[in-house]
Amino acid sequence: MYPQIITYLLTFIKYQEQVIRTLLTFLLRKNMFDKPKKSPVNKPYRKLQVDDLPIIETLQKLDYKILLTEYLEKNGKPLKPVQRRKNSKTAVPKSMNCPQCGAPSDYLYANNGDKGQFQCKVCSCLFSGKNRYSKEAILKCPHCAKPLDKIKERKDFDVFKCKNNDCPYYQKKLNGMSSKEKKQLKKDPQSFKLRYIFRQFHIDYRPMSKSSPQKSKVDLSRLYVSPHTLGLILTYHVNYGLSARKTAALMKDVHGVSISHQSILNYENAAALILKPYVDYYPYELSDQFCGDETYIKVNGRWHYLFFFFDTVKKIILSYPVSPNRDTVSAIRAIDDVLMKLKEIPKDLTFVVDGNPIYLLAQHFYAQHDIHFDIKQVIGLTNEDPVSTEYRPLKQVIERLNRTFKGNYRSTHGFGSEHGSVSFVTLFVAYFNFLRPHSALEGRVPVLNPELLELPNMPARWSKLIGLAQDWIIEQTG
Repeated sequence: MYPQIITYLLTFIKYQEQVIRTLLTFLLRKNMFDKPKKSPVNKPYRKLQVDDLPIIETLQKLDYKILLTEYLEKNGKPLKPVQRRKNSKTAVPKSMNCPQCGAPSDYLYANNGDKGQFQCKVCSCLFSGKNRYSKEAILKCPHCAKPLDKIKERKDFDVFKCKNNDCPYYQKKLNGMSSKEKKQLKKDPQSFKLRYIFRQFHIDYRPMSKSSPQKSKVDLSRLYVSPHTLGLILTYHVNYGLSARKTAALMKDVHGVSISHQSILNYENAAALILKPYVDYYPYELSDQFCGDETYIKVNGRWHYLFFFFDTVKKIILSYPVSPNRDTVSAIRAIDDVLMKLKEIPKDLTFVVDGNPIYLLAQHFYAQHDIHFDIKQVIGLTNEDPVSTEYRPLKQVIERLNRTFKGNYRSTHGFGSEHGSVSFVTLFVAYFNFLRPHSALEGRVPVLNPELLELPNMPARWSKLIGLAQDWIIEQTG
């Protein structure tokens, strides 16, 4: 009897689960029957075409006081303010100023009645609330030189479009369409991109601005373990990719040191916080060949993205931000980490990346800040275009870096916090740049530091590297 009751209850519970999932699906408008995937979803890049940069025409700013003085010297009499009729419906607001020369409202008059266009008597500037003179610069289509119109406002950027029907870009796209595509265009205009589009970013982010070094909340000099023991822990955990629990077991079984896996994670976070500014601002000797790519790591049960940028000749990791999103802002920050390490930005600076359009949008963002570089995209797994054929070897180098990182990361089974993920990646980069011999460099480490090379073993090198980082922070903040 009891087995039958248990079977009935289990069946009823399963039925209740189905009902609850169905109700949640209707309420949240999200399929609650899909089970979470253990491996990252390989989503294709969103179909996004990034056009060339626009023509940016900077407006000339004038001073109305200087113009009034020049008028007086030229004509022998001052320029009189605008004489207005009483009870005029076309009065100019007293708070209005000319956007080109700054003349007050006394020198402004309505140019076309009450339709909203104004003209300055001092500099003859025509303007309105939506006129181009209210902007800092004029954006023009690079194909027809006509001003672009703002059509959308997004969270991080504004979208501008060329609406000129005679634009060569538009005409070429339109004439290249088949009759079937033209019929589809009439039914669904949004399914085709025919006009030139530009995205102007307004992200509150200053390129190449260094952040102040942070002092660790944990004083490594007051730890219960010796520097050699700390070096052993980092060697096992970072160099050989052992999990914190396995590292703790190894320290107990082999070295007789009793330590918890949580203490190992605490030591890792403290060491990473000290090493990060040293790794980020070290004066690297770099080549002129850089490539970038993203890989997956799991944080709090969700897939995040690790952006690697790499010097393919010197074998130095230059950028390693972790982000929950694979978006333009993350690409901007990843490239910025590379730019900060360059003594000067070369004229022929080039980054080799995959086909993700976020890097082209990042290129546009930096162009708006007068920082210029080229982007070469290696698309797909086969060489279907000349660019992919020429630059695929560089792309394969960073793919090998991703595999090396995954070999060290795999044992962690993900991270419980974003801080933990950043700490682990920071330690891996410190190990890769300063401590790990590289076969392509004939067994040498990428960054040759004599103070590290003369030490006999890896735990001693880890301890010395942490000491160098601590001295650097004291020097910078003291």
